[in-house]
Amino acid sequence: FAAQRHVLTYMEDAVSQLLENREDISQYGIARFFTEYFNSVRQGTHILFREFSFVQATPHNRASFLRNFWRCFRTVGKNGGKYSSIYLLTAQEYHCLLQLLCPDFPMELTQKAARIVLMDDAMDCLMSFSDFLFAFQIQFYYSEFLESVAAIYQDLLAGKNPNTVIVPTSSSGQHRQRQPPNDCNPLEGVEASLFYQCLESLCDRSKYSCPPSALVKEMLSGVQRMTFCGFLMALAKDQGINRALGALPDKGDLFLDPDMDQELEKLVAQVSGLSVSGPASSSADTANMPIRNSPRINSPWKPLHHRRKMDAESEGSNEETDSSEN
Repeated sequence: FAAQRHVLTYMEDAVSQLLENREDISQYGIARFFTEYFNSVRQGTHILFREFSFVQATPHNRASFLRNFWRCFRTVGKNGGKYSSIYLLTAQEYHCLLQLLCPDFPMELTQKAARIVLMDDAMDCLMSFSDFLFAFQIQFYYSEFLESVAAIYQDLLAGKNPNTVIVPTSSSGQHRQRQPPNDCNPLEGVEASLFYQCLESLCDRSKYSCPPSALVKEMLSGVQRMTFCGFLMALAKDQGINRALGALPDKGDLFLDPDMDQELEKLVAQVSGLSVSGPASSSADTANMPIRNSPRINSPWKPLHHRRKMDAESEGSNEETDSSEN
């Protein structure tokens, strides 16, 4: 159970955070630190603002990152319940959003996700939030699986029968540069039944996350031939695989998040109430009050530690500014 849930990974990270911030943690106790840390792991907020090596370290981390990305930026694709071209973004712009949650998130993964949608290297083309999100989910969560699928597909195209399944062994987050052929022509591809046999063997042997074999079989049973590009698109659009992964809602509910909407409504009500009742001369000061008192999402100790340091530096710079003005 401990290995399946990657308990050791979180224990090592918690101890590392504890040692790095031991002076601050000593003020309120180690027990409280571990309680808050594992509460953040349970809630999925522990990956916010962390390095990519940690974000992609476990399936739970990856699913948590996907869910937080959706919750933070779902309004990018929402305009009064309707889609609008205003909210179409390029791969580079989506990558900037990803880096707001993970500063060193690799551009390579963003580009691979964009290619699932665009089917070519036109990285300056626009994509809707929903199209990019579901493609990104497949590419990010199943990245090692897709590397092996690309290798199997190339062998089948070359007329080889890949008896030995290639399984990535590196967990460092460095992805191989092996590029699948750009073969989106539906008349090309490989025999679907043989392709599935290889994928079934891969799923049985792989120690990394793979889509449910039954869903992959159902996906491939309806066609005679399948291209690698078509396979990626089918994975991204399959709502059964999305439900099995469990990080994102169905496409029809993508722009609905009642819990987050409720918190936003409370915050707006607080701001509106203060702006109406507060004196005009102090409106700028009172407008900041609900932000300080509003509920915050739990996040790991390291980001909070850095945030406190940044706040302290900001307050110091303000004091210097004030003294210089005087």
